[in-house]
Amino acid sequence: AEYMGRDFPVCFVGMGFDPFALLPFVVPNDKRPILLKALILALIYVAAFVCRLFSILRYESVIHEFDPYFNFRTTKYLIEQGFYDFHNWFDTESWYPLGRIIGGTIYPGLMVTAAMVYWTLHALHLTVDIRNVCVLLAPWMASNTAMITYYLGKEIRDENTGLVAAAFIAIVPGYISRSVAGSYDNEAVAIFALLWTFSMFVKAVKTGSMFWSAIAVIAYFYMVSAWGGYIFIINLLPLYVLTLIVTGRYSNRLYVAYSTFYTLGTLLSMQITFVGFQPVYSGEHVAAFLVFAFLQLFSFVLFLKSHLSDTSFKRLVFLVVASAGAFVLIAASALSATGYIAPWTGRFYTLLDPTYAKAHIPIISSVSEHQPTTWSSFFFDLHFLTILFPAGMYFLFQKPTDANIFIIIYGMTSVYFAGVMVRLMLVVAPVACVMGAVAVSSTLKTYMRFLRGVKSKKQTESVPKEVAGFVVLGITFLLIMYVYHCTWVTSEAYSSPSIVLSARQGDGSRAIFDDFREAYYWIRHNTPDD
Repeated sequence: AEYMGRDFPVCFVGMGFDPFALLPFVVPNDKRPILLKALILALIYVAAFVCRLFSILRYESVIHEFDPYFNFRTTKYLIEQGFYDFHNWFDTESWYPLGRIIGGTIYPGLMVTAAMVYWTLHALHLTVDIRNVCVLLAPWMASNTAMITYYLGKEIRDENTGLVAAAFIAIVPGYISRSVAGSYDNEAVAIFALLWTFSMFVKAVKTGSMFWSAIAVIAYFYMVSAWGGYIFIINLLPLYVLTLIVTGRYSNRLYVAYSTFYTLGTLLSMQITFVGFQPVYSGEHVAAFLVFAFLQLFSFVLFLKSHLSDTSFKRLVFLVVASAGAFVLIAASALSATGYIAPWTGRFYTLLDPTYAKAHIPIISSVSEHQPTTWSSFFFDLHFLTILFPAGMYFLFQKPTDANIFIIIYGMTSVYFAGVMVRLMLVVAPVACVMGAVAVSSTLKTYMRFLRGVKSKKQTESVPKEVAGFVVLGITFLLIMYVYHCTWVTSEAYSSPSIVLSARQGDGSRAIFDDFREAYYWIRHNTPDD
């Protein structure tokens, strides 16, 4: 119904029913589409939260896996002792018998987020246990991610695309696998921070506003504090900026957005103890600095071009480019030789060369989530978004705006990395939802116009209503099957904690095996703490 826009109530009146007829004075005609979109977003927000609660309904409120238990224990220490003691805590029970300095070996964003939610609820006199906050944090952040995806889709194309993208990401299995209730891990908040950063940076490039770029920096700082995947951001954005420059789409807006983002983002990222000075000497961050330096040089050259003749300008450009290139080459060689610029990590090499880890670092390739992704995994985690992805890219290429180019680059790089490492399906899922939303939105917008017999100014050919109706019904069927598939995958594959097992009995009923927790419970109450 969203694709009928302002004619939505009229269509129902034609069938003898107006859904807003009971509120003629409360909701004016020009405000009804806004109300409809607000209701759709509210339903998406609730659906994104509810569809991740299968594990609670089936196994009760319990933390999943292994790392989430460590995160849960550190969060309890944070709310009991405060951030200062948490940051300087030496945990004697981790990495036994060596121990672990918590402040310098973790990304604290997840713990701080849960603690802030806990303290806020208690300030409102809502006494919620910290375990339930940690269990439900991932579904709540998933609902917020759906809202950010709506904003990103709106910036890329229009509000209709944003609504469809939000609905897609609310239930896509590739994201649900890391955000079900009880999955208290870094990815629970990282994808929200990732899309928040991208949305704000796209907005900054469109407007040339330092304000939006500063908001993108705040989102990037949150991402750095939450997950090591921030390396993807600090390499993707320079690639995007360089692509715009090479394709002749440079503008002052781009200069302001990236210069503000890089300078403030680098300074803020170094405030995370675990990151430290890596943004200025690590090999993974060199591309961002080189693009920043190139952007300054390019802007300076354009400034000189406006004040010099063509002959003088060409001579000066040759001199500047040759000098800058020689300086960068000598400096990079010297810094690498002295060890000041650290080489790429083994995991980063593996992303560029899938055979590297198997040949040089077997422990990385032995991890199951570092294995290459199969085609069945793509369909299992994305369903028909796998097919809509290239269709959405086709529509974006038809109108290559700055925002569209960003999504194209994001999509191409994330698909490659997801093919190299199965855990990075988490990164490709959001852009697949946006691409799929572009394809569905554009197709429905076109064929709904044919179905209603409305001709646009750019329309040169007409499609019979029967064909248009068949296309609309086909897309509707695919959307229904997408919802069914996502619900089934979430229930059967991604809602089982590792310490509680289940199986089907002969009559089809489910049997729950809780032996692990019962054994841990007995040990806790019948043995000394040490």
